[in-house]
Amino acid sequence: MQQGPQHSAISGTVAALMPRAREELAELVAFRSVADAEQFPPRECVAAAEWIARALLDEGFGDVRLLETPDGTVSVYGELAGPEGAPTVLLYAHYDVQPPLDEAAWTSPPFELTERDGRWFGRGAADCKGGVLMHLLALRALRANGGVPVGIKVIVEGSEEQGTGGLERYAEQHPELLTADAIVIGDTGNFRAGQPTVTAILRGMARVRVQVDTLEGNLHSGAFGGAAPDALAALIRLLDSLRAEDGSTVVDGLAGNGRWAGTEYPEEAFRADAGVLDGVELIGSGSVADRLWARPAVTVLGIDCPPVVGATPSVQASARALVSLRVPPGVDASAASELLAEHLKARAPWGARVTVRATGEGQPFRADTASPAYASMAAAMREAYDGVEMAVVGQGGSIPLTSTLAGLYPKAEILLIGLSEPAARIHAVDESVSPEELERMSVAEALFLARYAAAARG
Repeated sequence: MQQGPQHSAISGTVAALMPRAREELAELVAFRSVADAEQFPPRECVAAAEWIARALLDEGFGDVRLLETPDGTVSVYGELAGPEGAPTVLLYAHYDVQPPLDEAAWTSPPFELTERDGRWFGRGAADCKGGVLMHLLALRALRANGGVPVGIKVIVEGSEEQGTGGLERYAEQHPELLTADAIVIGDTGNFRAGQPTVTAILRGMARVRVQVDTLEGNLHSGAFGGAAPDALAALIRLLDSLRAEDGSTVVDGLAGNGRWAGTEYPEEAFRADAGVLDGVELIGSGSVADRLWARPAVTVLGIDCPPVVGATPSVQASARALVSLRVPPGVDASAASELLAEHLKARAPWGARVTVRATGEGQPFRADTASPAYASMAAAMREAYDGVEMAVVGQGGSIPLTSTLAGLYPKAEILLIGLSEPAARIHAVDESVSPEELERMSVAEALFLARYAAAARG
């Protein structure tokens, strides 16, 4: 596909800026910005927020603020005035990251951006500190080629991964702050590398902590095992009740037969993308797309119990687990959380005491892909990816703020794009970003902003 003058200028500028972008992403990845004070000090998050605020000031943003949100975390807001009468576009990303899991399992240190096999490795490189750089690159390319043609608002969240709702509540308390004609959520990704993609739906999320108590204290398994109720065994039974024989999610009162009507996800491609071992079956029923994007999915995120190394011959008095439930559009996440809690309490074996506490929540979202902004994005992506047409898919993950913004600003057009693709391994060991995807998506976003402004002018 032959490049037009605007495309050539913007893509050339972004290409020239990529070495600087790598240096900046390395600086941003170095902050251990996990929004959980039990794991990392909060000053790491504050330092990351301050870095982003300085970057926005350097780009000419006249109104830059650090927002203290109700969950105790800090989000970054910036505003850049556009030409008279131009529409306003809100750009979203988040700087908080998932914990690195076992740091020793990483091939290179998780908080040191490392180039290997043509990719940049580091926690948050794709999810979503790379998204921050994508927005900055797009704006820099426009500034270098005639100026930014729309008003810009930027919001970078500090607790998206924890799902504690600080920015959602702040936005509800200050509904005038994030008003925009279009909203670009830079936290999803492409169906695969080289395939430009917008995300049409997000599953919502309900996360609970379940604790089982059976004894006043641990007991010697030889003296008491066989009659003393084992809390860990009770917890295992509870968790097993959340799956049918084929692995489908089962929560009393929650439908699990939804169908996906968009782009399909071939099973062999999914097996390769997910790294499923030979001979191991996929779980659930229906198509892969049904299971990922149209049905609930439960995951046990962690269990507190004695590790194998150092374990003693004891009957456990207490055990607990963190459980995540993803729900498709059309299901209220709060109601799903209550159903999950009731299901677990009702399945308590042997009269075990079960307590369930909600620890995070985010509502599902469905985009209007027929809106004019999607036509501008499709054209921009086609140009940036040399004629490859934009795919429209779902995403099993959650971005809690999205549904809040949709509720606050029902006339705003919301688009979900980003840098993740199967090789990125977000949330896992050895997360990485493709610099080629960062470059092309930055070009696509810049072209989108230009096309969106032109369409608004008529």
